[in-house]
Formats: sequence, C-alpha cells, structure tokens
Amino acid sequence: MSTEFWPCCWQAPMDRMITQIYEIQTPEEAEAAAACGVDHVGSVVLSETDWKQPRLYQTVRTAAERGVRSSLILLFSSRDIVFAALDYYRPDIVHFCEDISPHGAMGAEKVRSLVQLQERVRQRFPHIHQMRSIPIVRSGSPQRFSVLELAAAFEPVSDYFLTDTLVPDSAVQPVDGFVGITGDVCCWRTARELVAASRIPVILAGGLSAENVFAAVTAVRPAGVDSCSRTNALDDAGRPLRFQKDWDKVREFVSEARRACGQPGTAGRH
Repeated sequence: MSTEFWPCCWQAPMDRMITQIYEIQTPEEAEAAAACGVDHVGSVVLSETDWKQPRLYQTVRTAAERGVRSSLILLFSSRDIVFAALDYYRPDIVHFCEDISPHGAMGAEKVRSLVQLQERVRQRFPHIHQMRSIPIVRSGSPQRFSVLELAAAFEPVSDYFLTDTLVPDSAVQPVDGFVGITGDVCCWRTARELVAASRIPVILAGGLSAENVFAAVTAVRPAGVDSCSRTNALDDAGRPLRFQKDWDKVREFVSEARRACGQPGTAGRH
C-alpha cells in the first residue's frame, strides 16, 4: 500500500525519546515514576460503572505537579461516560486502545464510530491530546490486515499512535475487545513501516523491557517507547503482576531508552 495518506511524514528526532510507563494507579507511584525519569505516566480506568476514582484523580494531579504528562486509558467508549471521565480527570492525554483490527470483528462501521468519538472529544476537550493504539501482530505471526489503512482512518483525530501487540486469539487477549498488555513483542518491521509513513509521533509498545528497548529503538526509530507488563514485579512463578511496578526495572528501561538515542538518563520533559 502507498503512503499517500501522509503527504508530510513525521520523523522522530533521534536525540529525544519519550518514555511512557503504564499501570501507575496511585499518587505515590506517580512520584516514583517521575523520579525514575519517566515522561508519560500512564493510568487505567478499569470500569465504566465505577469510573470515578479519587485516588486515580490525585495520581493525575501528582503527575502534573512533578512536571510529567499523564496518559489515561479508558476501558470503555460510551460517549457520555468518556466525557464525564475526561471532565473529572483532565489528563494530558487520553489513550484509546480498542481492538480495531478486522480480527477483532470491529468492522468499518465501528471504526467510523470510534473516529467520530475522537472528533467529539477534540471538539469538547481541545487541550487534551489523543493517543490511538494501532494493533500489530506479535513477532513471527502473519499480518493479515493493513496497519497503514487502520492508521489512516485515525490519523486526522489523533496526536499520537501507539503500536501494541495483537494476539490473534481472543481467548488469550488479556482484556476482551482491547489491545495490549500481552507481554509479547510486536513485529518491529511493521512498526517501522508505520513510523516511516506517519505524520504524527509513534510510540512503540509491546513486550518492551530494559533488555530489549535499546534494540527496539534502533530497529524502529519511534518517537517514544512504552512499557507495562515487562516493568512489573513478578510472582513466584515469574509472571508479571498487574499494577505492581518494579522500580529498578523502570529505571533501567528509561536509561536504556535514553542510551539508544544518546540521551542522559533523565531527559527534559515533553
């Protein structure tokens, strides 16, 4: 497919790298993330019926006080509740991560409805940036749909893309209907194609850790990198624990991401 959707492609300056860490749910964790040099502190609103969480509200405020950006995933897309949540939390970034792949039975009409939701968010909350997850299959799996076509639909209403790993089996996708937190690495070649085509910044996610982020930045040249499960603490069986960060891993992740583009360990804020 051609890249005619993007007449002026955005290219990441390799002397600057955004680092984003997810599952930061408390003010204390936001403080710790900022101390590690994280640029985007990512939190998750888990429930449409219990979306108003004062501790999470304070987490967003703490990020602002520490001079870092807050990024908030809403695990729902009902317009009125999205608006209510954004009115309440007022994050720097709202992150939409529905599984928009054909495998996810999203369909063209559903994609259009999500684009319209983002348009309405932009009209009502012009100061809040929007991040859209673009699903990419895990490394070694066949890519049976066009990532660039999906991105083209959302680029006019998005400020960032985030490439995250799609496991083409809903039984093992951690949150039904949404993409991410698999711990698996996405196909870096496909991610690089999106970076090369996109005119908005692309953040690379999917199984990134301190051990592989240097190679990922070198291979993909994204605007930023994101980690969730691979910077979490582990249980006795070596499995990542949800919403429990390992701050040594976070610190090493930031350091390796900075090293990949020649930055010091605690770069300036974005």
